[in-house]
Amino acid sequence: MTNPSGLSLLTFNIGNPSLERARHQLAWLADRPEQVLVLTGTKLSDGCRLLADAFGAAGYRVIHTWPEPGEYGAMIASRVEAVPDAFPDRVGYLPARAAAVVLPTPTGPLRLIGLYTPSRDASPVKTERKQKWLAACDTALAGGQQLATVLLGDLNILEPDHRPHYPFFAPFEYDFYRALVGEHHLVDAFRLLHPTADAYSWVGRTGDGYRYDHALCSASLRSRITDCHYVDEPRTIRLSDHSALTLTLAVPAFPVHEVTDPRGPAEPDTRF
Repeated sequence: MTNPSGLSLLTFNIGNPSLERARHQLAWLADRPEQVLVLTGTKLSDGCRLLADAFGAAGYRVIHTWPEPGEYGAMIASRVEAVPDAFPDRVGYLPARAAAVVLPTPTGPLRLIGLYTPSRDASPVKTERKQKWLAACDTALAGGQQLATVLLGDLNILEPDHRPHYPFFAPFEYDFYRALVGEHHLVDAFRLLHPTADAYSWVGRTGDGYRYDHALCSASLRSRITDCHYVDEPRTIRLSDHSALTLTLAVPAFPVHEVTDPRGPAEPDTRF
């Protein structure tokens, strides 16, 4: 099976769902057209196990590391061939917050990295933790094999000229975004296609919007970015407190595996 429109990916913070919410998330994700899912906010929990097991049983390639108890992670579920990549090991610190694969596309290998950056408050401990993880991630990006790369996930950072501007973000957080687009030569796919749009993936109780979830691609993929937009439905129907973000790249005749419905067989109709 091939997809003539190219390679499509979706990132979505599932927020460590309960079993009941995980079942609803699974139903929503099963109906999505994207071939590769990057799920952030995973935990060693029954809800996250349900999602991993359901996608694995349906024939998806599921790549992740279960985080230590109480910690969060990231998971990739792919309907296209995906070979695990060593990027999380290169990060080293809180490695389960990264998941990475290499996709053997018709135009050459493509590295996909899914990230879930630690959040923080004003406490020194959480600030140092986030700063340490971002520094480790930055070093890992600089030291890896130079493959065309797509980076997706909840980065818990904002672009420096985010509207509105929030004064409580620290310089090191903006510097990480600057390094992604500067030193690592990644293109912010949403901003490329929507240079002036105000769009948010997380909205606070007072209505404050934050563009936390991102899709960035190597400069060599810039001309192949055909679509990138936020999908607010999972947030508005309360599957999560985050919107999803979808990305499409023009990769011709990309092979897609046949998979079954991760929801499992439909319940038989017993009415008579």
